[in-house]
This record gives sequence, structure tokens and C-alpha cells, in this order.
Amino acid sequence: TAPYEVEYEEELYVAGNMVIWSRGSKNQASYVYKAFTVDSPVQMCHMLMLLLFPLIGPGLFESRLQYVSDSALRVVYTCHEPSIIMTYDTQQCTHTVWTLRKVTPEEQTTVLKCPDQPGPVHTPNAAPSFLSTHLRNVTRLDSPASPLHCHALHNQSRIPTSPGLHSRVHSPSISNMAALRYVHAGGYWIRLEKHTIHAFSAVCILYTGCKFAVGSRMSSSFPPLSSSRPKFHILLISSKDIHTMLVLEANGSLVLYTGVTRVSKVFVPGLLSPTFSVQNHQPQLSTPLENISTPARATVQHMSRLEEVGMPSPVLEVRSTTQHHESSWLEDSSFQQAAPHIHTLRDPVSNRVTLELSSGSMLRITIPELATSELVKRCLQAIRFILPKDTAMKVLVKWYNSYNAPGGPSMHLEWNLFVTCLMTMMGYNTERLTWTRNLHFEVPLSPVIAPKKARPADTGSDEDWGYLRCSDYHWQVYMRPAVAVQGLEPVSPPGGVDNHESVLGLESSALLFPHIPVLCYVLHLLYEDLKLDELQRSGARALVGLLQQLAKDLQLEDFIDLYWRDYPSFIKTFKEACVIDQAQMELMTWPVFLDGEAPCVFSWLSRCLRGQDVAPFPYLLGICERTKLLVLSYALYVVGDEDAISTNMLKYLSRLSAGGLHVQSSVKPAPSSECLAEKLVVWLTSAGFTLKDLESVPFGVALPIRDAIYLCREHPCSDWSEEVCALIGRQDLTRQAHKVTLANRKSTVGLNVMLEPPVTSEADEEEDGMTDLHPEVTGLIWSQDLRVQEVRRLLQSSRPIRVNVLHLPEVSDHEYIEEKENKLLQLCQRTMALPVGRGLFTLFSYHPVPTEPLPVPKLNLTGRAPPRNTMVDLNSGNIDVPPNMTCWPSFHNGVAAGLKIAPASQVESAWIAYNKPKSADLANEYAGFLMALGLNGHLTKLATLNIHDYLTKGHEMTSIGLLLGVSAAKLGTMDMSITRLLSIHIPALLPPTSTELDVPHSVQVAAVVGIGLVYQGTGHRHNAEVLLAEIGRPPGPEMEYCTDRESYSLAAGLALGMVCLGHGSNLIGMTDLNVPEQLYQYMVGGHRRTHAGISREKHKSPSYQIKEGDTINVDVTCPGATLALAMIYLKTNNRSIADWLKAPDTMFLLDFIKPEFLLLRTLARCLIMWDEIFPNADWVTSNVPQIIQENIGNQEQTPISEDLNMETLVQAHDYIIAGGCLAVGFRFAGSANSDAFDCLVSEHHNIIMVLLAVSMVMAGSGNLKVLQLCRFLHKRTFGEMNYGFHMAHHMALGLLFLGGGRYTLSTSNSAIAALLCALYPHFPAHSTDNRYHLQALRHLAVLAAEPRLLVPVDVDTLKPCYALLDVTYKETQWYEETTVELMAPTMLPELNLLKRIKVKGPRYWELNIDISKGTQHLQSILSKDGVLYVKLRAGQLPYKDDPQGWKSLLAPNLNNRSAEVRTFKPEAISTFTSDVALVSFAEYFCRASENMKETRFPHCAVRTLDRDNLCETFSLWQMKLVLELCESRVLQQRLRDTRRQGRGLLLSSEFLPVMKSSADRALDRWLCDNSHVLQAYMRRQPMNNDTDVNMLACFLVYHSIPSLKNTVASDLEGTITLG
Repeated sequence: TAPYEVEYEEELYVAGNMVIWSRGSKNQASYVYKAFTVDSPVQMCHMLMLLLFPLIGPGLFESRLQYVSDSALRVVYTCHEPSIIMTYDTQQCTHTVWTLRKVTPEEQTTVLKCPDQPGPVHTPNAAPSFLSTHLRNVTRLDSPASPLHCHALHNQSRIPTSPGLHSRVHSPSISNMAALRYVHAGGYWIRLEKHTIHAFSAVCILYTGCKFAVGSRMSSSFPPLSSSRPKFHILLISSKDIHTMLVLEANGSLVLYTGVTRVSKVFVPGLLSPTFSVQNHQPQLSTPLENISTPARATVQHMSRLEEVGMPSPVLEVRSTTQHHESSWLEDSSFQQAAPHIHTLRDPVSNRVTLELSSGSMLRITIPELATSELVKRCLQAIRFILPKDTAMKVLVKWYNSYNAPGGPSMHLEWNLFVTCLMTMMGYNTERLTWTRNLHFEVPLSPVIAPKKARPADTGSDEDWGYLRCSDYHWQVYMRPAVAVQGLEPVSPPGGVDNHESVLGLESSALLFPHIPVLCYVLHLLYEDLKLDELQRSGARALVGLLQQLAKDLQLEDFIDLYWRDYPSFIKTFKEACVIDQAQMELMTWPVFLDGEAPCVFSWLSRCLRGQDVAPFPYLLGICERTKLLVLSYALYVVGDEDAISTNMLKYLSRLSAGGLHVQSSVKPAPSSECLAEKLVVWLTSAGFTLKDLESVPFGVALPIRDAIYLCREHPCSDWSEEVCALIGRQDLTRQAHKVTLANRKSTVGLNVMLEPPVTSEADEEEDGMTDLHPEVTGLIWSQDLRVQEVRRLLQSSRPIRVNVLHLPEVSDHEYIEEKENKLLQLCQRTMALPVGRGLFTLFSYHPVPTEPLPVPKLNLTGRAPPRNTMVDLNSGNIDVPPNMTCWPSFHNGVAAGLKIAPASQVESAWIAYNKPKSADLANEYAGFLMALGLNGHLTKLATLNIHDYLTKGHEMTSIGLLLGVSAAKLGTMDMSITRLLSIHIPALLPPTSTELDVPHSVQVAAVVGIGLVYQGTGHRHNAEVLLAEIGRPPGPEMEYCTDRESYSLAAGLALGMVCLGHGSNLIGMTDLNVPEQLYQYMVGGHRRTHAGISREKHKSPSYQIKEGDTINVDVTCPGATLALAMIYLKTNNRSIADWLKAPDTMFLLDFIKPEFLLLRTLARCLIMWDEIFPNADWVTSNVPQIIQENIGNQEQTPISEDLNMETLVQAHDYIIAGGCLAVGFRFAGSANSDAFDCLVSEHHNIIMVLLAVSMVMAGSGNLKVLQLCRFLHKRTFGEMNYGFHMAHHMALGLLFLGGGRYTLSTSNSAIAALLCALYPHFPAHSTDNRYHLQALRHLAVLAAEPRLLVPVDVDTLKPCYALLDVTYKETQWYEETTVELMAPTMLPELNLLKRIKVKGPRYWELNIDISKGTQHLQSILSKDGVLYVKLRAGQLPYKDDPQGWKSLLAPNLNNRSAEVRTFKPEAISTFTSDVALVSFAEYFCRASENMKETRFPHCAVRTLDRDNLCETFSLWQMKLVLELCESRVLQQRLRDTRRQGRGLLLSSEFLPVMKSSADRALDRWLCDNSHVLQAYMRRQPMNNDTDVNMLACFLVYHSIPSLKNTVASDLEGTITLG
């Protein structure tokens, strides 16, 4: 951390002339940082609110340091964001805005070295009155008498930031400060930088609705006042559109400023506006519109309501030659008493502010926005974009005043006012142009445009009727035949009122006159963009009138022809033109891009579809974004240029700016995808294009995009973003992106289980701890039986056991009671072993409620004896019960309860401590609960203080559970804090001189295994060395390390194997340890080697209890060493090491090895030779040495040698076979491999080992045969069926239904290591037995579990369902690439074996999950309860309701051959969709006529060309684009793409020719009768007023005939001969 980032706490102490500066922090005590003396006594310490997030702006000083001592400076305003302070200089009458920022360490050092300079004494008038409550630290500065250093950067660029809502207003009369300097607050040095603005009396900086500030600055200049009594109220408010400042001047006027430009005064209804103007000392900064009043909208009146005195009439400001001094206003008490005036401003929010009146009332006003019409806003945006900044500012100011003048227009007349205002600024006389004069009748003119008109008489006049008959609306109505047949006299198109008027001209001195050409062009580009939005077509229709006038006056024939083709009947009404002579033309700025062809977006798209070359289409950045999107979409998908949206963008787009056309350079790179359709939809989504936007695109233009969407909908990528899935209409994929789990939707997900579960009481349901499984999922997986309920019955331990003992006559009552209790004790061995299996069965199935404790099912060890159901209890004293019998079963019960908690649950440290039981009897359960929290990853949230608190209490079980839990939670992380925690409990890891701690043996074992877990796979040398020595740790003097040595040695071996897991011969840095040789010696015995380890000094004294001498006790070290070798060389196929582990092939050597060690050797050898494990009986038998094979099977045929011990051979044979079976189980764990299953169930040797092996293979599958075997063993409670036997088969049952069928086992190295720890084949003989293996390690099997259940969920009903999957396996050395068909919900194979998963049709929409690109997406699905959302196709039924597909709504049509029956019925559409628009469409267009031969649909093409509907050619353009798309050569070639699989375009190929034929026939019929009209057009001859120009325009558009300017004369002859 840098020094200036340390959080210091500082204080200033003042005594007389002495000032002491102390500093301190959290890590060090306070000390005197600096002390200095000033010339005069310090009277008070001024407090300043410091701002931590400053603006960085230009300063006034150079890079040298300066001292400022000025008693005239007063703080008047502070703000948090942006971080600024405003001061007022009482002598110079100027305001200074200081921006604050952090200083650099160099600057901090420099300023602290500067000597202090004395300054003049200044006594403040009063104590400081402001304090920032939202800052943590308030720094006390020096007194105003002391000098304050001020330093500013000289070369910093300003960073604009949005003003925040935290601001304060300060009165300079009571807030004083001598100067500014470096200050320190909250651990940050702050530097003040200076910006000066002129004085004004009261300011409210208001960011309202329009972007006036074209290049405006925060530092603004205002007219200075001569008043010596300024009053300041500065409020910063932010809004997204307008940047203006509302200023309350000294004469009481409200004035809007933007930057340095004065916009207008603000008129407030109910308040009398002062008529005294303030003289402007900077006329060059003002505008000619200073005298305009803008009405503010009063929204809410607070406190005492104002009496409305009537809204004053807006009048022009009186400008007399005698300017009133502002003091005359301030001192005019009689005027102040006449009406309330504004006293101050307060509470600004967005464009709203509260006016505090002199009468004490408050008025809330809203500063009006720049425009409310979307069309006007976009036009202003385009104008501001293209014009110079100063000109654009003047245009915006004039429009703002025009629009918001008192008595201004209503919202729907806003466009008419805008046209009038804009054309006036261009130099037009809007009173003389007929169509603009008509606008004046509709809009009440503001004082800006013309003098106020007299109110017309209520009776009307003849001029009104004349206006109506000459209006454009009347002409449009007359063009319709329905009006013409009524015999009304024909009228001429609207023209001038007087046809003999003088020639109209333009005023060349107007503001926008030189910019008319460029404005015409940018408004035309906006017009083309509006044509691409169905919702803005009315805006385009309104804009075309203005464009037509401009194009006609500028003599732009291409543009005139284009507008006429778009709106033939409307443009025909425009007759007037204004004459612009050559001299005026030269005054205009003619951009280069006006010389080319008039850009038409429909024509450009049409040329793309026809395969013609296209020029770059111009567009306005940030304004015509839809044009950009659609042009590039066509370039990508229609033209087929894959780089159109990246490197080749310049071929299709040219960006327009004030300097001309520029090539677009920056564009988002599109993600790589296989086909153009995918590229298109992904790119559109990255550009923010949504389905809602697509709906507003004209249907002809949107058809290629819809075609791409249609293709992507059929073949989507599973890893697309949520936005892409929404665009293509795949709600299943959209919801998949949310990754909503079944648990989170518990209230909405339900399933009608086919078989009713057995009736049980609510109490029973709550007690057994297995109620949180998802029955809707398990009901689909095992829908034909009640196996889940059977498993719950077998694993429940909360209800009393039934003790059924026959009471024989010769047995006394006392003996009978003892017999029942002995029977109960036998049954309790089974009950105590149940929790281990239940923990696996309910794994990760519960999401706890943070306010409730975790429910833990009881471990009920009582019984009920029939027929009277009498209680049988072990505590009666009739029989001897082993002490502490329930300690470990309670621990396992706690683990089982904790393992229910899902990893995604919200578990906090407080909740873990909240579950701690108050009763000491439940401490063992809580210890198991802690271990379970570690296994599911939640123990990392437990506070370190709580961990140490648990360990210091010395409870053995709690220590075991906690150490194993935190180690499992930090698996493979080498976490040092956990390492220290574990090392305290392992003497070998403590320094030789450390105090020996009395650590229980079981806790040491848990700590050793914990080291292996934390350092798993790391190959850590030191830990490996210590663990290698600990395998052969000798017994110490007295009784140290003498009991249960086997479990410690095994734990050290397992830990060593985990540390070096899978490293094989690549143990870097361990060559000198000779790890494999040492392990081999531990395995076979020999003389003990001397170790140089630091812990060896402790054990020089031999044990007084055990005499082992110098030889290794193989019985202790062999298991750990064998499994360590297996884990170190796991899957390495190292044959030399594997040969060490071969079973001996002579009777002599067999006598020296325990049979259980042969099992371990066989298992270890097979794990090393991983790739040679095969799932068949021959391979299992091949592990048996030849001497055993020869003598076991031929006992009857051949005599047996006396040297052979048959009992030894039989035991060796059985254990070797068991080891081979376990190896098959490990190799095919979680695979449900049928060959492995058949191989294992055929073995009848060592039934428990075989059961564990087959349960590993079928983990999570719930196989019925294995369940039957487990149930058979569950019933065996007599004889030698001890606690370990029951633990083994209940573990097998838990693995079989792992996680309720949602989890299975992995075969990764880490999973194999965990399974070796958990399934070590030596189970305890009784519930307190930990001699050979620590019981807590049985739960490490959880670390091998992984979710692989894929559950399809219908996205519409949110219920799990069946879905057909195609699962493709990768090619391996054992099999080629294979695809199998599975019905989901199903357990998937290991993901590294898969290539692809596909949801098959026809019932559901297809979905591909390509695993070859990576398994992250599928892993995320499986980790969220495996929910895969699928969407049912229309007309299909789920597999559960219709297994064979015979009930589908489409199925009956397949069996009927009658054409009449196959005719589509409109009623059927309601089955496939509920969209009202589609239902109505089918009803109108698809209902057959009476003769059942045709429908109305093809007639839509003819109706498009009907004379009544030809006011515009928009619909014809769309039909033309549709036809050209279907005839496009590029798309026709793409139709042969194999991905389409025979699918064509969206529209039927049978319908399109009919539509084209209808259009051709209608136009040909017109041409035959009106060929002279076409000839006259081509020859540029004038047309009669009664000429049908509508059909002519349609003909030109439909046949793509270019404008006359672009038509070669030689091509005309063949055209005009038609007809």
C-alpha cells in the first residue's frame, strides 16, 4: 500500500500562537507530525467539509508552489460530486471554483517542506455554520489567521463528471476563510485547484432536459454586480438531456444560462415578473434573445397555497434608455409588498426546483424540456450534429424560446411550430408560403415568430372556408373516390392564395441560410432512418414536406424525384418554389456529398438483394443507428461478406460529420461463429438490437433478419447469451441463461407423480431427514415403482425398532426381557450404521432457512415389542451395554444431517454457531455437522475465532470433525492458516524444542489426513518427507503411540499418497527420499532405516511396551505403504512398480502375507495399471496366481500336496478376487457399465466387497438388483453381522441412490483418492472401533461425488419432463465415435468422454450442447440441479401424456387421404398459438371460400396496388423486397446448405409466385392504358393535374427504374415504346 493510501487520523491542537499537528493510524499511536508558530494568537479553528472525489481541471498557477493569504475569501458553496468548493472574493467581487483531487507523494513532500509565511489577521463574524454529515472525517484547518498554502497544477485536462445530489449552500457573511491550501481528510491529501467566475447574486445550477451545452464549461461568466451584499444559493442537479443553469438575479428575475450563453428569462405563473433588466457588461457573450420569457410549469404548491392572480400576458421586456440600478429594485419596498417575489432557490432535483417566496410560501416549478416530440428531438439532434457549435447553440436557444414561450403550442402542434421556426431561421418568409402559412392557422404564434395576432371573431369568416378548401387535408380527402362520387365540384391542389404573387425569395442574412444544403442532407438521412421504423412513419410523412420544399428550392432533382416516388399524391400538392439566385447560391456551403445520387435506403437494400454493387451508404453517428444496423445486416447476411461488421465496414457505410464523409473505423468485433446467420444474430444483439426493435422494422426489410433468426432457432448454440436467445425466440435458452435452480423455484415446480407414495403421518415425514428430495424428479427417473420410498424405509433411524422375539413357555419373564434387549442390541448395531448411508442418499438436497436451525433426525435406539407394542430399552440395566456406544453413531448422524445442505445455500458463520446445541449430549452430532459443512464447502465461512474456540475446548469429536472439515473445504489449496492449525495436532510437524501437547490419537489421525487433503496433488517435499517417516513411526516410551498404531500409519500413507497424487516418477526434488523404495520396505518388511528428520530425536528411547527391535512391523505399515504406492502411481501404468504388488506365486511366500494385504496389493496394482482393467470375469481371475488357480478348482480330481495349506489358498483366492472386483468398481465408478455390472454380480466371493464395487459402478442409478441385495443384507441381523458389516452395505445403498439419483461418482485422481479413504476394506468391528481405520474418513466419499443428472424442464410449465437426447461419445482406443439415444432425465457419462449432447425433436425444439469446445457450459447446468430448459413445439404433447405420439394434434392428418380433410382449418391455429394477431390473420386470410378452391391471401398483393391505397409506395417497397429476397441468387445458393435440411425461406414458395403474378398483372394493365404517362415522365414533360401519378410512381418503384438524372439517354428509347 502506498504511503498516501494509509488511513491516518489527524488532529490540530491550538494554544495561543502555537499550532500542533498530530498524526496517528490504526497501527501506530499518535505522534507530533508538525508544530509551528504564527504571529498572532489563534482564536478559532475553522472547519471545512472535504471532498474525496475531485475534478481535475486547469489551474491558474505554474508548477511552482505559491502561498495565498487573502482574508477576503469566503466559502459560499461546497459539493461532494463533483468535488468543488466555491469561494467569494469580497474585494474583487469574483467567485472562484476550486476543484479537489488527491495529491501525489512528491507534491505532499514538497508542500510539507515549504516554510510557513505569516498572513494578516482576520476575525470571522461568526462560527462556521456548515458541516458535511455524509463524510467520515471533518478536518480542522488552521485558523483564518494562519497562512494557507495554495498550489494548482498547470497542465491538467478537465474530466467532466456528473454532478451529485450532495451539495451545501453557505452564507459568506458567516463562512470565512483566508485562503486555500493542501488539506488532509480520510487518509487522503486533497489539493485545491482554481477556476474563476464573475460575481452574481444568487445561482441555482440546474441540469434540466436539453443539451444546450455545446462545448460549455463549468466555469461560466456572469455580469458582475456592484452590490456589496451578495447572497448565494448554488444547487447542482443532474438530468440526462439539458445542461442549463437557473440564475436568480439581484432584481428578482429567473434567468436560464447554458455555459456562457444566456438563454431566456423564466416566467412563473402567479408571480409578477420584474421589468428591470440588468446591464450586461459582456455583450459578446449574450444572445439577441435575452428578453424572452420561458414559462415554468408549477407542479406542486407547498405550505401556504398561493392565490392565483391570473397568468400575466407575456409581453416584451421594456428596454428604455434609462437603465435602473439594481438597488432601486432591492429598495423598492412598495413593489415588494404588491406581489410576492422569489427570495431564494432550494431543493433541486433533475429539472425541478423549489422557489422560496418572500411571503414564506414555497412553489415547486419544472423547467421545461427542449422538446417533447420524438421527431423534433431527433431533428434537433441532427442539426446540432452537423452545424458549427456556435451556430447550433443559437438555433437551440431560439427554438427553446419559441417552444416554451408563454401561450406556446400544445404537444401535437409542436412539429408545425418547429418547421416554422426552422424555416424562418433559414430565411424563408413563412407568411408567403402557402403550406407554412396554413401551419400558422393551427399554431398560436409566439412573440418570437410574429407579433401577437388579434383574436378572431367567434362567428368565423369566409377566409376560414377558403383556408380549409386550399388545405392539404382537403386535397387528400378529395383524392379518394368516395368523396368524388358525391358530385362535388373539382378543386385544384393547394397553391398560393394568389397565383400572380410576386416571386418568393429567401433572406440571405438569416442565421441558417448558408447551411441550408447541409441541413437538407442531414434531415434527408434522418428521413431515411425514419422509414426503417414502423412507429416513426408518421414522422417521415411530416418531415417529407419540409424536405420537398428545400430540395425544390435548391434544385436537387434526385431528391425531388425520390420524395415524389415515396408520397406521390402528397408531393403533387407542392407547387410553390422560392427562387434562389446564383449570388445567393454561392453564399451557401455546398458539401461534396450533395453531388451524388440521393441516398435511398430501400433502393440500397434492393440492390443488395439483386446482387448489384453498392456504394457506401451515408449515416449520422448516434442518430441514424437503425440505418447502420440494417445496412450492415444486409451486407453480412445477403451479400455474404463475413467481414462486413468488422474490417470491411467501410465498403458499406460512410459516416457523415461536419467536415464531410468519414469512414467508420470503430466497431464491436463479432464473436466467431460457423455460419452467417449466427454471426448476424450475435452481432445484432451486441449492438443492442432486440425482438421489440425487430417488430418495428418494416416486414420486407426485416425478412432476411427473420430468416436468419428462423435458421438459428432451429440450430441454436447452447452457450449463447440471454439476449441472443431472446432475439431468436428461444425462451428455453433464455431461461437457461438465468440458471434458475429447482430449489429456488420450489413453489412453482410441481409434478404429478404417477404412483402415490405410501401414506405416512406428517410427524414421520419430518423426522426421518429424507423429505427434501425432489419427488418431481425422482418420480420421472423411477416412475414404475416405489424404490425411493423403500430406500427411505431402510435408512430411517428415527422410529423405534420392532423387536420380535418369540416367548417360549420354558423361558421366564426375566430371561425373556433379557432376550428382547439382546435382540435390540443386535438390531441397534444396524441402526447405528444407518447414518453413513443416509448422508449419501440425501446428499446436497436441502436449502436451509437462515432463521431456523438445521433439523437433525433422531438416532432412536429403543424398540417396540409386539403384540402389545411395549417399549424395549437398553438402559434398563438387564444387560451389559458397551460404554460410549453411541458416540460415533451420533457423529455420523450429524454428518448425515449436514450433508443435506446444498453447496449453493446461503450459510453464514452466525448460522453455523446458531446451530450449536446447548446440551452436551448433542456435542457429537454437532461435531459431525461441522465436518459435513467442510465437505460441502461452507466451513470456509466460519470465522477463525470460532474455529479456535471449538478447538480449545478439547472435545475430541469436535476437533476431529473440524480438522477434517476445514481440510476438505481447502482441498489442494496449501492454505497456510489451515496448515498451522493442523500442525499443532501433529507432533512430527512441530519444532523439536516445542512443548509436547496431549493430543488424542484420533485427532492426530484426522490432522494427518487433513495435511493430505490440503496439500493434495501439490508434491510438497517437506510434508511428503514427514509423512513418509510417520508411516513407520515407532512406539514411544510409556504408552505413547502404542495403541491404534495401524490407523495412524494408514492415515500417514493415505496422506502421503494424496500429497504426491498421480505424480508417479516425476516427484520433483524428492529423489534423495527414495519414496517408492521406502514404501516397498514398509510393505514387505526389513531393517528400519535411520531418518534425518527433525522429529527423530524424540523417539530415541525404545518403547517399554512393544518390543519391535530394528525391524519394521509390517502389520502396521503395510496397508498405508501399499495405498500410498497406489495413489502416487495412480493411472501411470508403471509396470515395474506394479510388479512389486503382484501376489506371490509360492506357498512359502503366501504364508507370510495376511489375506487382507493381498486384497490391498491387488487393488493397488490394478489402480496403477489403470488402462488394463477390463470388465469381465476372465480379467478378474487373471489376478489370481497360478498356484492358487491350479489347486482351488481341482481339489477333487488331483491329490493335494501336503506342503499346501488349502485354507490359506482359499482365503488368498477370495481376497484377491475381492481386490480385483474393487478395482473394476473404481475403474468404472459412476459409469453404469453393463459389462462391469454383469461381471460383478456374477461373483459370489466376499459379498460385501463385491457389493461395494457394484454400488460404485451403478452409483446414482438406483439399480433394482443391487437394491434387492442391499435389502437382503439389511434383514440379516444375526450371527456375525456386526456394526462394520451393516455400515458397509448401507454405504453401498447410499452410493446406489447418491444424492437421490442426482449425483454419481467421478474417476478423477482426486475422486479415487477420496474413495480409497472412504471404502478402505477393513470396517470396524463395533461402534467405537478406530484401530485400523478412523470412522470419520468414511464420509470422504462425498468428495468423489459429482452432479451428472440432466433434468429437462418445460420452460412454459416449469415442470420436469421427459425429453429424448442424442449423446455422442468421443472416439477412444476402445471404441469409435458412438451416438446413443437416451430418455432424460438421465445420468450422463463423464464429461471428458462426450463430444456432443443434442435434444432431439420432433416434440421439443432442438438444442445442441457442443462439449468439444469445452465443458464449462454443461458443468454449470449440471451444478444447478442439472436443469435443462426445453420448449415443447406447437401441437405436441409431452412424452408423459403421450408416450407413443398417437395423441398429437398433427397425428390424425397423417392417416387421412382426403384432400378436403387436409385443408387447413383456421380454428386449428388456436391450438398452436394464442397470439390474437395470428388467430385473426388465419381467420381472415386462410378461411376457404365457398368453392373450397382458393383463399383470400393472394389478393393482398392486388390490394397493395389498389388505387385507393396508393397515397404512398411504402407497402409496395416491402412487397418488392420480399420478392427480391426470394429470387436472390446468394440466398438460393445458401438454401442448399446442409444445415437447412430441406427448409426454405419463411414464406412459402407456392405463395410468392402468385403474389408476383398479381402485381405484374396489375401494373401491366395500367401500362397498357397509360403508356403516355410513362413517356411524358421519361421525357420530362409536364403532366396534367388529373394524371394518375400514383400508379406511375408504383411502376417506377416496382421495376427499379432510376431517376432521370441517372438514366442514360440511350436506354430511354426501348422503355417509352411500351404501349
